[in-house]
Amino acid sequence: MNLILTMILISSSISTILAIVAFWLPQMNPDSEKLSPYECGFDPLGSARLPFSIRFFLVAILFLLFDLEIALLLPLPWGIHLDPMLMLTWAFVIIMLLTVGLIYEWLQGGLEWAE
Repeated sequence: MNLILTMILISSSISTILAIVAFWLPQMNPDSEKLSPYECGFDPLGSARLPFSIRFFLVAILFLLFDLEIALLLPLPWGIHLDPMLMLTWAFVIIMLLTVGLIYEWLQGGLEWAE
């Protein structure tokens, strides 16, 4: 127990020291060159704060959701050894939940690219 406490104390003290050094070490000297945007050595062509289509954001969120579905379904074959019906039920619930969500988005017009 003493060894674990010593290791926790050493690691937390090293972390604290490194965080303090990282906070105080950098020199903050803002000038016009450091504050200007950088685009591959060229002057910026426009503002970086231009509005973008919300469709790109929606497609990215849907991509992440279906990526998460795959991450949840991939380990299921290894879990089948415990109880096959339970794993089949979980897979069915996950797939149906995402299918219902996809149908809802489709009916709401969220997947239509042109308005």
